[in-house]
Amino acid sequence: MTDKLKIDQDLVRRARESAESIADGVMALITPKTTVSVERTVGRLLGIDGVNGEGVPLVNVLVDNLLEKGVLSHGLTYWIVNGCEQLGLTPQKLAEEVSSGRLDLTALKPLPVHSLKDKMEEYAQRGLDRIRKRVEERRKFIQRLGKGKAPELYVIVATGNIYEDVIQAQTAARNGADIIAVIRTTGQSLLDYVPYGATTEGFGGTYATQENFRIMRKALDEVSEEVGRYIQLVNYCSGLCMPEIAAMGAMERLDMMLNDALYGILFRDINMQRTLIDQNFSRIINGFAEIIINTGEDNYLTTADAIEEGHTVIASQFINEKLGLLAGLKPQQLGLGHAFEINPDVENGLLYEIAQAQLSRQLFSQSPLKYMPPTKYMTGNIFKGYLQNGLFNLTSIMTNQGIQLLGMLTEAIHTPYMHDRYLAIENAKYVMNTARNLGDEIIFREDGIIQKRAEEVLTKAVELLEEIKRIGLFTALERGYFANIKRTIDGGKGLEGVINKCEDYYNPFEEIMKRENFQRDKGGSF
Repeated sequence: MTDKLKIDQDLVRRARESAESIADGVMALITPKTTVSVERTVGRLLGIDGVNGEGVPLVNVLVDNLLEKGVLSHGLTYWIVNGCEQLGLTPQKLAEEVSSGRLDLTALKPLPVHSLKDKMEEYAQRGLDRIRKRVEERRKFIQRLGKGKAPELYVIVATGNIYEDVIQAQTAARNGADIIAVIRTTGQSLLDYVPYGATTEGFGGTYATQENFRIMRKALDEVSEEVGRYIQLVNYCSGLCMPEIAAMGAMERLDMMLNDALYGILFRDINMQRTLIDQNFSRIINGFAEIIINTGEDNYLTTADAIEEGHTVIASQFINEKLGLLAGLKPQQLGLGHAFEINPDVENGLLYEIAQAQLSRQLFSQSPLKYMPPTKYMTGNIFKGYLQNGLFNLTSIMTNQGIQLLGMLTEAIHTPYMHDRYLAIENAKYVMNTARNLGDEIIFREDGIIQKRAEEVLTKAVELLEEIKRIGLFTALERGYFANIKRTIDGGKGLEGVINKCEDYYNPFEEIMKRENFQRDKGGSF
């Protein structure tokens, strides 16, 4: 299955060399900096939870207070541990005292960082133990119940009400879904705080909150026992609170997270410096929590032509792969994205779709690729739309995809109808059962359409990567190399939340998680 296409390995080598250089350039720019969202995440990992009387999260109160005083460059961990050790308080109690106005952390004697490092690591280890326990829980669930066959069937719920989402999610699991994604409410990616508690008023999706994560995880655990397989939970750690949501997901045992800075830059106009810093820390957390990330290359083809710009998807996959590996993610955690988005009126369009899917599969053979359904050219003709989804499912099983986001007839409305979700699952189950080993029976002609298309896409992807290597990713984004959308390095939302680290900045969570990520057996448990 892995060598059906004849791929020029020299091109692959050049692609990965370029991606490595591009990723190194990104890391050189972001490593000396932190963000307000990274520091708020540190607060959450230290155990700080809850909101003040005005509904502002306590981590926001703390970080904003230190930012206003011009001392956040030392990192939140330093100020929390400095205060806790001198006052004999827990991080939670300390945060409450600051929020009430009874305590000014900067008025305390600032102990030298080197004298507090051991204590900072001790606090961090206690915080990370909660995530370690959730990882072990997941391993035991999967060992006992197993998971669905690949491609795992991934469906969305999007009512806006977490309690209604639970009903729809459990129904979908009973119908055969393996993965439930709770779509996030419209616009949450642009909020620079995480809402608190259970919510019922989302629009086009449900707020990503820690309590909502807890409610849905409990519901899916219950239905997992009922159906006899572990049902996985997905949410979105993207936007201005990317690492915070990663931490919340890790603490509540989510299994997958949509996690891609390029998506936020291009489609939400989030400042590229801010979100690439946030992405790195969020991926360190996801690596540590054994969460599979899903990247957003599929979205490029909603604004650009899938035939003309198919190579940009491959190029971005190479970049995302390297950035993920640098954060300590395993290949088995890289759910690199792509999509079935060629205009159905194109002659031999299915062959081009197969070429793209098979090329991605062979280039990233250890990764559970996330394959997205047709959306751009879906039609009000439900019979044609159902057939398009059937061909998408056929392509997936032929090319051995890992994660299959099912197309639904009511995909374009905010809350897909339950019966259309059922039909989507039924379609996929039928195609994937009846054609389970079709890919093993097929070879591609060396001079055929599929082989030539794959060669063309890979060659153009390598050329693009080598150009980006020359100019850097930030300039490439400014020039609109992805999705035909241009962004500037100092533009977009959230730049004011980027802070230069001081010389003695220390984030023990980052150091401990990275160390354990890289020490872990490369074989993984996925």
